[in-house]
Amino acid sequence: MKAFSFLKNEYYRYASGYSFLFFIAWSLWWSLYAIWLKGTIGLTGTQLGTLYSVNQFTSMIFMIGYGIIQDKLGLKKHLIWLLSVILVLTGPFLIYIYEPLLRHNFSLGLAIGSLFFGIGYLAGCGLLDSFTEKMARAFCFEYGTARAWGSFGYAIGALLAGIFFAINPHINFWLVSLFGVCFIIINMLFKSEQTASGTHHLEKVHKDDFIAVFKDIKFWIFVLFITGTWSFYNIYDQQMFPVFYAGLFSSVETGTRVYGYLNSFQVVLEAIGMAVIPFFVNKVGAKKALIAGGMIMICRILVSATSESPYIISLIKLFHAIEVPLFVISVFKYSVSNFDSRLSSTIFLVGFQIASSLGIVLLSIPVGMLFDAFGYHFVFYLFSAIVSVILLFGVVFLSNGRNTGSRSAVVQNETL
Repeated sequence: MKAFSFLKNEYYRYASGYSFLFFIAWSLWWSLYAIWLKGTIGLTGTQLGTLYSVNQFTSMIFMIGYGIIQDKLGLKKHLIWLLSVILVLTGPFLIYIYEPLLRHNFSLGLAIGSLFFGIGYLAGCGLLDSFTEKMARAFCFEYGTARAWGSFGYAIGALLAGIFFAINPHINFWLVSLFGVCFIIINMLFKSEQTASGTHHLEKVHKDDFIAVFKDIKFWIFVLFITGTWSFYNIYDQQMFPVFYAGLFSSVETGTRVYGYLNSFQVVLEAIGMAVIPFFVNKVGAKKALIAGGMIMICRILVSATSESPYIISLIKLFHAIEVPLFVISVFKYSVSNFDSRLSSTIFLVGFQIASSLGIVLLSIPVGMLFDAFGYHFVFYLFSAIVSVILLFGVVFLSNGRNTGSRSAVVQNETL
């Protein structure tokens, strides 16, 4: 069938393999990271907020460099090799370096961990997403259909994480290194130099191209919107929700296990969303899709503030499966329709990843203090109000842009 012709595209398969292996590896430790830090290591809410804040701040430095360098490299794999090494080393690092340091020298563990995770995961995720998006535009397939395999991998990783975490978290960490080896194999098989003499060509970018983006008022409106929505949602979803959810059950162990199962199902739905939502975004436009994603955020946070039923909270957690594809796909299409598509890595990493990270850096510590003082419900109500205000700002000031399906700055040969 013509609708599934992209499955025959070898570059689609490489992009899918990259996403699948990276996200299954990341999920194995990241999906239960907050529970591990608070329950196993014994960090306080303030320490947890400090750790997330420093991790995000460090990753922001690498995001700037990654975006500019990858836009200059195009589809060359220099930075992807760096990710490969980090994935393989994750297991030994978490077990023999990070965990002992957090227990006995929190400040040193905080510093070393922020460098390791910043290079490999928190900035590396955006790097890999932008790399596969460049592949999608160069080789004629929808980015979301390849990124869906990343969500599917995350679902498998979350399922395995929930099972093995109850036995020994170190099992999860060693599995990360195993999938890192598989990632290296994929990276060896993908020959990026094929693109140099192939049927696709991306124009070179220069310093003035980058400067032009940062002088564009539309870019800073976009940054403000992301900071006020996605960053608050990430604090809610990553730092607060796992511990909040586990506390709804008779024991933390039971809650952790159920959370792992639910997380897996949610990410399977997210994978379906990643494959389907690009066509929805093409139809309604990136701005409207971003606004829709923001409305789902508010709904989920507000319900968490008003209910303690594990059944209702489990149901609204599944909204994440719609919200994430809406935001991630829309951000790429918004950047292509409003800015120079050759700079997609810079715009994604700076305009989306750094903007959201900046909010986490500035807010994680005070949010942790508010949680310690007033509890979950107060913080959730506060988040709902702030995201609502920023959403109204986006309705008024975000640009409608050009056609979200455009592939500007790419010269394509329709032989694929």
